[in-house]
Amino acid sequence: MLATTERVELLEYAEDLAKKILQSDLAEQYHICLYKLQSSDEAQRKIRHFVRLKDQYDEVQRFGKYHPDYKRVMSQIREAKREMDLDPYVAAFKMAENDLQSLLDQVSVLVGGAVSKHIKVPTGNPFFDTSSSCSSGCGSGGACGCSA
Repeated sequence: MLATTERVELLEYAEDLAKKILQSDLAEQYHICLYKLQSSDEAQRKIRHFVRLKDQYDEVQRFGKYHPDYKRVMSQIREAKREMDLDPYVAAFKMAENDLQSLLDQVSVLVGGAVSKHIKVPTGNPFFDTSSSCSSGCGSGGACGCSA
């Protein structure tokens, strides 16, 4: 692949766009929330507890409802997840993460659309999928019923 002036310019534009995204209010909010989440001993305790239960959950899932600890583990994992999700630092981080992901999805759709309206951009967000047959953003290899 030869480096042409046009390619170099495109790479510079992409790097400039990445820097602008990193300097955006959404990215700053994301980093602040991440720092607060990592600094909160209580939130980290809840996350560690959930991860430990997740290991038990994975073991139980191998056998399903026939595992002797199925009901206990399923109940505990739901309670731990609810407790973790209701933590203010976890909730704030998830909101900031979703906001930043939304910005990145919008940029991806704009860049893909600037090239061609037929470019498939896997956003994972049905809001950005423009057709009812998953013509953009599917990425499931046709598992959803589309003709990918």
